[in-house]
Amino acid sequence: MKIAEALNLRGDADSYERQEAIWLLEYIVGMSALELKYRGEQDLTEDQLQQYRSGLQRLEQGEPLAYVIGSQPFWTLDLKVTADTLVPRPDTEILVETVLNLTLPEQCSMVDLGTGTGAIALALASERPHWQVLATDIYLPTLQVAQENAQRHHLQQVKFACGAWFDAIPVQKFDLIVSNPPYIDPEDEHMAQLGAEPLRALVADEHGLADLQIIVRHSVDWLNPKAWVVLEHGYDQSTAVCEIFAKAGFDQIRTVQDYGQNDRVTLAQWLGE
Repeated sequence: MKIAEALNLRGDADSYERQEAIWLLEYIVGMSALELKYRGEQDLTEDQLQQYRSGLQRLEQGEPLAYVIGSQPFWTLDLKVTADTLVPRPDTEILVETVLNLTLPEQCSMVDLGTGTGAIALALASERPHWQVLATDIYLPTLQVAQENAQRHHLQQVKFACGAWFDAIPVQKFDLIVSNPPYIDPEDEHMAQLGAEPLRALVADEHGLADLQIIVRHSVDWLNPKAWVVLEHGYDQSTAVCEIFAKAGFDQIRTVQDYGQNDRVTLAQWLGE
């Protein structure tokens, strides 16, 4: 089968389904989209065609493309993903941007709680090589993926610990705590579109706020004076998260919107007692 014929197997010409097919074939044959266009008459090998058909079938069954090809771009990094991890989203890059715009110590000590693929921790470590970065996750297979990603990008300064939220942390204080925790209400209508990804990393009790509350309330015991906490949350949760921060005694509370102009990241500063 020729490349042009293969691309016609899924979706209309300008559809997202067709775009996914292009990305999949780019990965399999090692060509850019432009090369695929100009080599449309080139025949795929039997192995390439088999990989492509298998990948299309997985996409049709609802698997994210990142699971099919095993990786996902985030910030300036290409990250390994597996069924044990969430697929990093572009909107989470807003959290990285927000942190990089803060005034923090040159050798900032930070922890990324619930790191998943390591996306946030590794993106920040790549931009701030002198920072002391700790990344945690409750699920060891997930943490091992993050460790592989750190090794892949030679980010040796990132350390890892397995455990639930602050239970994973050794006795120390931080200048920065970041997290993209589970924040979706179990009854949310969008859950049907996320069935292929690990439920434990998506949903939280109390209408999606339970883990956000735990992180904010307990973070005060782990922060240096003038430290920051920066959290990703749902588009309709900013008011609730701001209230959680205020009740815990934080200052400088504000929310940042994502690329779709949805409230996505809320941050606050702990001035210390």
